[in-house]
Amino acid sequence: MTKLGLSLRRMLGDKRGISSVEYALLLAVIGAGIAVAAGTLSNSIAEEMTKSAECIDGTNPDCAQG
Repeated sequence: MTKLGLSLRRMLGDKRGISSVEYALLLAVIGAGIAVAAGTLSNSIAEEMTKSAECIDGTNPDCAQG
C-alpha cells in the first residue's frame, strides 16, 4: 500500500503528465469538432445533390426553368 501511495504522489507531482493529459483532452475536443463538422457538411452536400437531381429529372417544381 505504501508503494501505491508513493507512486500516486509522484504521478500527481509530475507536471509532464498533466500537460500530456491537457493535450490529449484538447486533441479529443478538436477531433470531435472535426467529426461533427464533417457530418454536417456531408448532410448538406447530400441535400444539394438531391435537389440538383430533382431539378434534372423535373420532379422539383421549385427549380427555375430557363
